[in-house]
Order: sequence, then structure tokens, then C-alpha cells
Amino acid sequence: MDNFNDLLVADAVSSDVAVANKKQLFQKLGQIAHDVYGLDSSDVVERLTERERLGSTGFGGGIAIPHAKLDGLDRVRGAVLLLAQPIPFDAIDEVPVDIVFMLLSPTDSGAEHLKTLARVSRLLRNETQLARIRGVRSDAALFALLAGGETRDAA
Repeated sequence: MDNFNDLLVADAVSSDVAVANKKQLFQKLGQIAHDVYGLDSSDVVERLTERERLGSTGFGGGIAIPHAKLDGLDRVRGAVLLLAQPIPFDAIDEVPVDIVFMLLSPTDSGAEHLKTLARVSRLLRNETQLARIRGVRSDAALFALLAGGETRDAA
């Protein structure tokens, strides 16, 4: 499994998150971006919402990869949430989303942004990895799985 310790820190990974809809989800992601990465939460919410208006970032199978480019970042940063209950996301297959992998990239990170999106989508298309992710019961186990720690013990 690809290791995402270059994108994630433990505080940006959370299992069993309760949100009722996409708006609440984006607010939660904005709060995480503020608390963990020192970003302006309303700016993050605004950028994610703007990107979502171009088309849903839900790419099927209960997965969404909301993403945005922001000033003030030195490299691509991420957050992963497992939702307690799936939420409607206007995904291509209309399946409600329960796995969210947010990516925030520096404004000028064209190629790096696209390569990172491809890495994340490869991971989230792998049925074995998805089953492991969905089987996680704690934030620490989810982070260990995604960051390449002791994945056998974490899942």
C-alpha cells in the first residue's frame, strides 16, 4: 500500500465522524485544516465548496476526494475522515459517501496536485485497502494504516 505519511498527520485523521450533509462535512474539514495546519477555516470551506460546484468530488463506491488549492501552503496536505453514517454526495454512482480524503495543495502545485490526486484515487480503488480502511475502529489505527505503520495490527 502507498504510504501517505507525507500528506497526513495523526490529528488530521478521524474515524466515526458524525456529519449530516456535505455542508457540515466541509465545515468539519475546514476546522481540521485550521486546527492542524493553521489555515483559515472559512477559506478552506469556501475553496472546497467552489471546487464542488464544478462537479462532485464523490467518485463512486462511497468515496469522496474533496480538494482545493490554497495560498499559504508549502506542500500538499491531507485529512481523512470515516463517517459514522454515509451522506449524500451527488457521486457519479449516487452511492452515499462514508470515506472522505481531503487534499489541500499550494496554489502553484499543478503537477504535484494531480499526481497526489492520482495516488489517493489508486488507493481508494483497491477493494482490499478499502475493506481495511472501513474495518478500522480507531483514529490511531486509521492513521497507522494510511501512514504505512503497522498495518497488519491496525486493521
